[in-house]
Amino acid sequence: MWILRAVLVAAVLSVPFAIGFYFEYLPRWAPVLAAAAFLALGVAHAVLRYRRWSYEIREDALYLDRGVVTQVRTTVPLVRIQHVDSRRGPVERGAGLASCVVYTAGSRGADVRIPGLTPDGASDLREELKRLSIRADGEDAV
Repeated sequence: MWILRAVLVAAVLSVPFAIGFYFEYLPRWAPVLAAAAFLALGVAHAVLRYRRWSYEIREDALYLDRGVVTQVRTTVPLVRIQHVDSRRGPVERGAGLASCVVYTAGSRGADVRIPGLTPDGASDLREELKRLSIRADGEDAV
């Protein structure tokens, strides 16, 4: 999905170069070069983003590690989890994927999304986080 997004962004960013070619402000090869450059950068970023994205569930917390330019490591203590959703948007459904969204207590950045899961994997992860959260905080969690 990230590569598809990179292709769409490259197409949109290349439009000004195509318009410049149409009005003869730019040479003939400019739109092709711009599209290729935007596409190469976008696909490279998507691949690096995919390779860098990971999560791990331990007894005390959910750990997330992501980011290409700025690397972000997030720790979500299981006792802070409010509820967990599995989500499938239209693009995710088309690709056969799902996400798991973990909502936590707090005001800033109070949710964490784990993308690129299978629908069964997202449901299994949701149930596992629910079970671990209840065990970590008692019967009134999640």
